[in-house]
Amino acid sequence: MSAPIKVNLRKAWFGEAEHVIASHEGLSASLFRYESGIEAVRLKNERGHLVILPYMGQMIWDAVFDGVDLTMQNMFRMPRPADVIVGTYGCFAFHSGLLTNGCPGPTDSHPLHGEMPCAPMDSAAIEFGSDADGAFMAITGTREYVMGFGAHYIARPRVVLRPNSTVFDIQMNVENLSGAAMDLMYMCHVNFAFCEGGRIVQPAGFTPEETIVRTEVPAHVPRNPDYDAFLKTLAANPAAMETMSEPHRYDPEQVFYIRNVKTDADGNTAYMMRRVEGDAFHIAYNTNDFPKTVRWVMANQDQKVCAFALPSTCEPEGFSAEKAKGNVISLKSGESRGFSVRLGYLTWAESDTAEQAIRSL
Repeated sequence: MSAPIKVNLRKAWFGEAEHVIASHEGLSASLFRYESGIEAVRLKNERGHLVILPYMGQMIWDAVFDGVDLTMQNMFRMPRPADVIVGTYGCFAFHSGLLTNGCPGPTDSHPLHGEMPCAPMDSAAIEFGSDADGAFMAITGTREYVMGFGAHYIARPRVVLRPNSTVFDIQMNVENLSGAAMDLMYMCHVNFAFCEGGRIVQPAGFTPEETIVRTEVPAHVPRNPDYDAFLKTLAANPAAMETMSEPHRYDPEQVFYIRNVKTDADGNTAYMMRRVEGDAFHIAYNTNDFPKTVRWVMANQDQKVCAFALPSTCEPEGFSAEKAKGNVISLKSGESRGFSVRLGYLTWAESDTAEQAIRSL
């Protein structure tokens, strides 16, 4: 182990030509700027890369490992300047929250998925070194939110990649700087690619009691008789979506809430989606930090996504609804809360082992 080296980034260092700024133990970080003006860092190892937007909510725009693109199909050639996530909805992952979250309900005035997804970051940095898990390279940053007569917090996101690994960590730390308690709602919103024929492996049953179909559909989702009929079918038999064999059924979107999730003795759990090729996408986290799991699936001509496990502190029905359900955390003055998710790509052999581990929980 060694103390990490930190390189504070400056926007002036980003140009049209991509260039490496740091290398460490088979890892590299290179800087470039999209034609849209958005700065980006490519974090790379021997197996693949992540593209992170260091000044735009530190969202992960792109994720590719062993030649497999993990990111949802979307309409955006590149990230675009935006205040709300729908203005640039093509990323692999973003930080959803933090004061509010989800789809605003009739009595809500907050933006979709809160203020953090596209938030302008105050600082960004590259860290590299070694820890208990070995060598690493990370993108970090800070975002201070302060509103007169309102909340005051600092958010510290972090993405960690290691040599020769196809999994990585997304982390978030939130500290309440206000003298009063603040509301906290956080979801690690990971938009995995929709894999036709893919099979979801989860530590819960595909039953109406454990895989709950959202039937209270937000106003932005168009309704039709076929869609409503399929909602009823899924509500009675959620096992119909264990395999992604009918992509047309997910236009409009479908949302599910996973309940009674099995964990190990420490509260850790995992989900995966096995592709027809035998390999898989995988995500793991601790349910003490993320007591809720949400699934979002959509497939149309413009966008295809299977967010098969969204770790969250709440469900995505908007602030008022979640407050009424008791799903809004109250963070005391000076209190911090940390979140960490490990996710990525698994080979066929790794997927067999991971599936067995999930089924043994």
